[in-house]
Amino acid sequence: MRIAATILIALVAALHLYFLVLEMFLWRTPFGRRTFGTTAEAAESSAVLAANQGLYNGFLAAGLIWALLAYGLIGGRPIITFFLACIVVAGVYGAVTVNRRILIVQALPAAIAAALLWLS
Repeated sequence: MRIAATILIALVAALHLYFLVLEMFLWRTPFGRRTFGTTAEAAESSAVLAANQGLYNGFLAAGLIWALLAYGLIGGRPIITFFLACIVVAGVYGAVTVNRRILIVQALPAAIAAALLWLS
């Protein structure tokens, strides 16, 4: 169970690093616009907000990575739980306010990782 929890937490962190890249660096590109379903005009006008959001995703990833590397799965449990809970809350909010798909892409993996963390 510990191995599965560690792998899933690392994958959630990697996913949020991917979000950072998408939102901070690829937002205006055809790939970024296609990923988020925006037009060139909408992407241009929201680029600063997207970059800010990407930075926050990077902080979430950094917190998970820091807790895993500095404290391990068991020692870092409170810190990892905090960051996973932040991701779940952000995912639920995003699903309610933007797109239900966010629940599956963001909140569900973090919730499963948290469950595995506490079962380990």
